[in-house]
Amino acid sequence: MTRSEARSRTVTALTIAGSDPSGGAGVQADLKAMSALGAYGMSVITALTAQSTRGVTGVHAVPIDFVRLQLDTLLDDIVPDATKIGMLATAELADAVGEYLPGLSHTVLDPVMVATSGDRLLDEEAVGAVRRLCGVADLITPNLHEAAVLLGEEAAADTGALRAQARRLVEQGAQRVLVKGGHLAVGTGGAAGTAGTADAQESVDAYADADSTVLLRGRHVTTKNTHGTGCTLSSAIASLRPRRATWLEAVRDAKAYLTGAIEHADALGVGHGHGPVHHFHRLWAQNDEDWGGEPRGT
Repeated sequence: MTRSEARSRTVTALTIAGSDPSGGAGVQADLKAMSALGAYGMSVITALTAQSTRGVTGVHAVPIDFVRLQLDTLLDDIVPDATKIGMLATAELADAVGEYLPGLSHTVLDPVMVATSGDRLLDEEAVGAVRRLCGVADLITPNLHEAAVLLGEEAAADTGALRAQARRLVEQGAQRVLVKGGHLAVGTGGAAGTAGTADAQESVDAYADADSTVLLRGRHVTTKNTHGTGCTLSSAIASLRPRRATWLEAVRDAKAYLTGAIEHADALGVGHGHGPVHHFHRLWAQNDEDWGGEPRGT
C-alpha cells in the first residue's frame, strides 16, 4: 500500500480542548473516543487542568500565541477530516480558534460554558465569543443549561421545551444543534414530556437542522461514573461524520456508542469520585477473547 492510499483510508480527527490528567474528560477522553471509533486522533491543547474524578482544583490557560502555533504547525502538515472544539476559557481564545473554523470541515463545537450542576464556567464576554462560534461550527452540542444560556432562557424542563430550544438555536443562526437532555430522563411508560419512574427511564436528546427537529431516545443508564460524557459524545460524532452519509446518522451512532461506554463504566473502577466512561469496552473485550486472558472492565 502506498502512503497516498493509506492516507485516503485513514480518518483524521482533531480535538481542540483542555487537558484532564485523570484521563476521563477533555483531550484525553476525546482521543480515546476517536481511537475507539477508528479515527486517528490529534490534539491542540487550550488549557492545563489539575483535576481528578473528585473535581477540578486548578486551571492554567495556554497562551493564545502558543495555541495558534500548535494549530498553524499542525495544519501546515495535516488537514483533519473532522474537528471537535471543547474548552475555550476566554473570549480572546474563542475568537482566535474561531478564525480557523472556516477552513476546517466537519466541525463539532461542545460549548463548555455551564456544568451539569448548573454552575457557570465562563464570564459573559467569553459566553458571547462562544455564542459567535455557534454560527460557524457545523454542529453544536450544548447540554440543557448551555442551551438555556445561549438562548437567554430557563433550562428545558420537559421534552417539548427541549425540542423547542433546539429549534430556536437553529433559528438564531446555528447550522445544526444537538441539545443533550441526559439529565432530563423521562419515563418510557409515561406521557411524552413528563418525568418517569426511576426504573423506566430513557435519555432524550433533541437534534435540529434547517429541515427538521427530532427527538433521539436511548437507554438511561444509572451510574455515578459519567465523567467526560459530553467530551466523549462530541468527539464520537466528529470521528464518525466522515464515514456517515448525514450528520443525523453520525449523531445516532455516536449516541449508541456513548450509551455502551456508560453501561460499562462501573467495570473500570477508576478513581474515588465520578469515574470515567469505558471508551474501549468493545476493544478490551475483543482483546481478552483473542488473547485468552481474563475479562477486564467489561
